Amino acid sequence: MHQPVYLDYHATTPLDPRVLEAMLPFFGPRFGNAASRSHRYGWEAEKAVELARRRVAELAGAAAREIVFTSGATESDNLALKGAMEAYRSQGNHIVTMATEHKAVLDTVRRLERLGARATVLPPERDGLLDLDRLRGAIEPDTVLVSVMYANNEIGVIQPVREIGAICREKGVLFHCDAAQALGKVPIDVAACQADLMSFSAHKLYGPKGVGALYVGRRPPVRLAPQIDGGGHEWGMRSGTLNVPAIVGFGEACALAAREMDVEAARVSGLRDRLQARLQAELPEVYVNGALEHRLPGNLNMSFRGVDGEALLLSLPDVALSTGSACTSATVEPSFVLAALGVSRELAHSSLRFGLGRFTTEEEVDYAAGRVIEAVRKLRELAPV
Repeated sequence: MHQPVYLDYHATTPLDPRVLEAMLPFFGPRFGNAASRSHRYGWEAEKAVELARRRVAELAGAAAREIVFTSGATESDNLALKGAMEAYRSQGNHIVTMATEHKAVLDTVRRLERLGARATVLPPERDGLLDLDRLRGAIEPDTVLVSVMYANNEIGVIQPVREIGAICREKGVLFHCDAAQALGKVPIDVAACQADLMSFSAHKLYGPKGVGALYVGRRPPVRLAPQIDGGGHEWGMRSGTLNVPAIVGFGEACALAAREMDVEAARVSGLRDRLQARLQAELPEVYVNGALEHRLPGNLNMSFRGVDGEALLLSLPDVALSTGSACTSATVEPSFVLAALGVSRELAHSSLRFGLGRFTTEEEVDYAAGRVIEAVRKLRELAPV
């Protein structure tokens, strides 16, 4: 039995074999602790970590000293938001974010509210973009931080991060950006974005799971209260023995992305457009969610009127996709991201997220398109609108 065609690259990406090759020695003979400064094993590990740190920094336009390794973007988001609000609590207790942020940000904001912070959660425009005038008006004298993601994990929409950063700098508030979906897919320059804090994750760009990073700006310097204590690793901002093999893999993944990103983005966006064109040519009442012109190359989020997204997924066991619905034990609710865009409940329930990436082929796209068209037609026949 063949493996399903994988079109869920926003959930995770396959580990690039070249990344695995770079990691393997650190599971074996190069097993040292990067904090062991008294012998060769530790020196080797520390050298490998610092090379990876430079590679992550270079891909983001940062300095190596500004990269703090974490267990992933969720931890990075938590450290950025909780750490900043604690460090700057004498200056205010207000935070601004968007309704379409990843739960790693939204749930952290809710936790901060329970601890006494105030939050303003801004709605997106219908295309998924943030209204900059609305942002400007939401920043108050006691605002500490604005958190807006670089690219959305469901609809792929890329926010105007440079303009957001300029507004934050003008208002004298910190700008945090969750760039987990963007790093390695589109060019990032933290200085041009005027970002103070930016979160990254290795497994979204063909690296290993369980490792990420937080960019902590030094110009101007950003203060963070550590959320994990013990040992003072990572300049005291994130204690804990470093996961050397994973960090090495993260660095290798960034080095590969730096070399191949432009060519890869053009190829993947071409495949995405091919998929969209065929689906819309052969199926009526199919809608793209979110702005097409400001979008990650491999993202396509579509609604198929008259079809339940969960039922459609069950009809496609040979295509690995995700739906825009969040399942709980009792109910299936439509995607909160699509709801924030004003997409009707019916269309939100009928959405699929296609995620294309480095190893996606034209043959796979054509096969998946054919299977989706076949399944949608069959489901519509069974339950005509």
